[in-house]
Amino acid sequence: MHGFANPARFLRLARWLMPALLGLGLLSSIGALLFGLIVVPPDRLMGETVRILFIHVPCVWIGMAGWTTLAICSLMELVWRHPLAAIAGRAAAVPGAAFTAMGLATGSIWGRPTWGTWWVWDGRLTSFLILLFLYFGYIALAHAAQRDAAAGEGGNRIVAIFGLVGAINIPIINRSVVWWNSLHQPASITMGKSAIDGTFLWPLLIAAIGFSLIYGALVMARMRTLLAQIQTEARLRRKAMA
Repeated sequence: MHGFANPARFLRLARWLMPALLGLGLLSSIGALLFGLIVVPPDRLMGETVRILFIHVPCVWIGMAGWTTLAICSLMELVWRHPLAAIAGRAAAVPGAAFTAMGLATGSIWGRPTWGTWWVWDGRLTSFLILLFLYFGYIALAHAAQRDAAAGEGGNRIVAIFGLVGAINIPIINRSVVWWNSLHQPASITMGKSAIDGTFLWPLLIAAIGFSLIYGALVMARMRTLLAQIQTEARLRRKAMA
């Protein structure tokens, strides 16, 4: 892992990997969504509203996986002092928050005809809304630490600790439909088995993979942007001191 700690080496890798991830992600996700919207038949119980799940489920998956990525980066920053860990965590936060917001929005759109309401304060929805607020808090802390040059390493450590503490919410989201009574359906895909018919399952899985690849490309793009900003600020400081 430390082999990619050198920014120049990472940038060389990202130069070809980012467009590859984006291209594969767009192809697979668009193909899966078209199949889900046009080919897949209406569900026996949910009817045509089942089609929004091909967007909703991948967005929810990325929202949770994004914070998991952020927490791993925070751990690497705190324990191993990985030079790119803080940059990767901050790069993962904004697209993670965007996918989380889309998951909440599409879930509300699906809930209106299915439950008869846009929103219910059950365990799954509430804990996922908290995840969005955690993303906002992390982004605000990261910006504050970046602006406050006097904070230095201490400011970065506070951001990393927040990323680790926020990870407590991920298993809560995952198990919320088991721990509390909920209108939200229980987990349809578990280890080794699935309650979803293959007609719906395969395009759903391909869409999730496609969204994951797009997310990876967005994180790499943001990492490149953040590194460029850091390099520009360093050059400006050197000129000011000259």
